[in-house]
Amino acid sequence: MSVKNNILLRTNIFVCTIIILGFAVTSITSYRANIGVFEKDVEDVTDLASEGIYYKIDSIFTKPVNVSLTMANDSLLKEFLAEEQSRMEDETFIKSMRDYLYAYREKYAYDSVFLVSAQTGRYYHFNGLDRVLEQGNPENTWYYDFIADPHEYSLNIDNDEASDNEITIFINCKIKDRDGTVMGVVGVGFRVDYLQELLKSYEDEFNVRARLADENGVVEISTHHTSYEPVNLFDDGSYDDMRDQLLSGREEMQTFWHTADRSRGYMVSRYIENLDWYLLVENDTTDLNRHMKESLEQGIAVILMIVAGVLFTITTVIRRYNAQIIELTTAREREYNKIRQDAAKELYENIYELDITHNCAVGENTERYFESLGVPVKTPYSEALNIIADKQIKEEYRRGYVDTFSPEHVMEAYSQGVKSLTYDFMITNNGSDYYWMRIMACIYFWSEDNSVRMTIYRQNIDEVKRQETKLFEQMQSDPLTGLYNKAATEEMISEQVKGAEPGSSYAFLILDIDNFKHVNDTLGHSAGDFVISQFAQNIQSHFREGDIVGRIGGDEFAVFIPFTGMESLEKKVQQLVADLHTCITTEAGKCNVSASVGIAIYPGSGMDFETLYKNADLALYKTKKREKNGYTVFKK
Repeated sequence: MSVKNNILLRTNIFVCTIIILGFAVTSITSYRANIGVFEKDVEDVTDLASEGIYYKIDSIFTKPVNVSLTMANDSLLKEFLAEEQSRMEDETFIKSMRDYLYAYREKYAYDSVFLVSAQTGRYYHFNGLDRVLEQGNPENTWYYDFIADPHEYSLNIDNDEASDNEITIFINCKIKDRDGTVMGVVGVGFRVDYLQELLKSYEDEFNVRARLADENGVVEISTHHTSYEPVNLFDDGSYDDMRDQLLSGREEMQTFWHTADRSRGYMVSRYIENLDWYLLVENDTTDLNRHMKESLEQGIAVILMIVAGVLFTITTVIRRYNAQIIELTTAREREYNKIRQDAAKELYENIYELDITHNCAVGENTERYFESLGVPVKTPYSEALNIIADKQIKEEYRRGYVDTFSPEHVMEAYSQGVKSLTYDFMITNNGSDYYWMRIMACIYFWSEDNSVRMTIYRQNIDEVKRQETKLFEQMQSDPLTGLYNKAATEEMISEQVKGAEPGSSYAFLILDIDNFKHVNDTLGHSAGDFVISQFAQNIQSHFREGDIVGRIGGDEFAVFIPFTGMESLEKKVQQLVADLHTCITTEAGKCNVSASVGIAIYPGSGMDFETLYKNADLALYKTKKREKNGYTVFKK
């Protein structure tokens, strides 16, 4: 082999190796970094979706359970059952029983309200006497199983024989006499498709799969199944290895990634104590993982074709223009970088490369980007970083942006073995409209000039961030009033107290609706809910957007505002109490409402939420004891 051919072969091998290794290092590094970020986003969205479903279901079932327990302890109903055997043929008795059940159905709009007598086995429905239960009939198994069960109430999914066999969720409660003997079972029911629609709405919005299952893995409710036609999670073997993780953690939420039969996904398991069921939310990432791998494989195929073209071109050029080989190699490297960026454009908005050791930009693409932002040519990277931050980054994220990607921090991270950096921030292209951006930086050593380099990947994550914000706001909101719920109210007040500057003062108010129990007793719970919502609107109208206003109990509210002086505070509270003393018209009738207020001043009456709440509650008690419809400021 001639010397010329030997040099050509070695040159081709060298160029080929550099291109392939460069692509492999950057592609695999970016692929792994992106997988990590992708999985973190999947975990956040799935966890938040699970939280939303959990609290929705808890609020849905709390009311029917309470209604069933109320009926089970109704002395009138117990009198009916005590008289039943002596009045079995009395149509007036049957009508009274029917009217009682029908009244509850109309009041709470349930699909089914029923009563089973333990003495006679009669099944009373809101339409009258439906049938007599017989032991041994499979349709009646639920009743005899529940009678033998020690629990006071239970849930089961079954067909409602009294309502065209519609699949229904029943909440069953035992009726007992003074000696503890079971007199019967009473309960309410609502169609299972209501819960299925709730699960489907979350599945469609967040691309997850939600199911409710019992401790044995039987799917009680999903968008396609109910326990009326039992389906077990473990029948097909897909979840056998996860049985303990799925159905063992009753105290805390269980989260984990799983792989089975070439599929991969993220699973969240939460135990719902009131239902004795597990909420299982799964995010199947199989298709997305496959798509990312296919993109990587396509990139490899593209680079192989590029290598073939580059080798052919270099061979031709070397034979004709040996003196220009260095310049041509550099040109091909720039072309390779452009193609690499084009191949990754589906995942990232822009890709830039920086030489950290020499504090400068690498490549025309990065230099053009710096120039487009008014950065003079050849400006050191450390100075360009600050110029970009001032022009594009929202003010509260500028310091974090500069600190994360400064040459000093990058070199320190590299020396500690850190290969990637990530930072989320808000950016603008026009100076006014900001959107969320994620920068992922891969740090590596470039042996050609013994430099540490950093490749920057810019990814638009605005949609993901807004989705997370939406879910977080839903978790903080009280569903009836739209105010902050109890947990959010306590957390926000505690944070504001901890971060309070020396010399600052705040007023902590507890407001309670006077004689609210009378509203529920005379007008019903639906009217009571309406009164609470109107009361909350009246409270909120008196305070500014930055003030903390929340519902912390059934008819109890809390307000946390800056304290500028006792005179102005009392004037504001007097006006508030006067406006809350009003007449509210509900569908069930009119009612007069008023408010009692207890006030504690930070820091004089407490330095934390618990102390402020305790002292404001004492002041509220004094208001209630005095004459209600007023306020009291706590004094030591």
